[in-house]
Amino acid sequence: MVFVQYGCGFSAGEGWLNFDASPTLWIERIPAIGNLISSIFSGNSARFPDSVKFGDIRKGPLVAPGTARGAYASHVLEHLSLNDFRTAITNTYTMLAPGGVFRLIVPDLLGRAKKYIGDADHDSSAAPDFLRSCLLGKETRAQSAKGAIREFMGNSAHLWMWDEKSIFSELEKVGFVDIRRCTFGDSGINMFNAVEEKSRFHDETWDIDECAIEARKPL
Repeated sequence: MVFVQYGCGFSAGEGWLNFDASPTLWIERIPAIGNLISSIFSGNSARFPDSVKFGDIRKGPLVAPGTARGAYASHVLEHLSLNDFRTAITNTYTMLAPGGVFRLIVPDLLGRAKKYIGDADHDSSAAPDFLRSCLLGKETRAQSAKGAIREFMGNSAHLWMWDEKSIFSELEKVGFVDIRRCTFGDSGINMFNAVEEKSRFHDETWDIDECAIEARKPL
């Protein structure tokens, strides 16, 4: 049985199959010249670990159907459109074995909305802070081809925001069961300790608990 993390970025869990669909990773994997091209356009000296494979959960299951004991996606699904999100969780369900566990974290829209409403009556920065905390909107636009390429490679914008009820509904439609709000380290499966980071469950900048969800594929 395997454990699959997708959208892993630089956080490659030991013992996991780690995938990312970043254009930067694809470029880095070009023999001989990939790292040079990446450094020129991304402006980032960090490199993906060698263990990270290029893989796009929107294109299909990342491993053979029914072979994954667990799947993990931390702060990646909010970067997908609604339709792509639905494709991603369907493909996640397909690659899980019966009884397999899926744990995901996305920014909590409800927590941010409550904070915005609470601040809006007395703080002129409430609206800008709300947009920044959701990574929605643009404060600046790229003024050059290099800047546009850098934005494309960064892929940091959020395309759809979620709260607990909306995530529960989507997971139920795919067929997941035992859906619950989860917390750091409460999976009961030691392998998740290799990929989970406590800081991903709570946004310290905005003091908001994120929407962390666990679900299972039926036996």
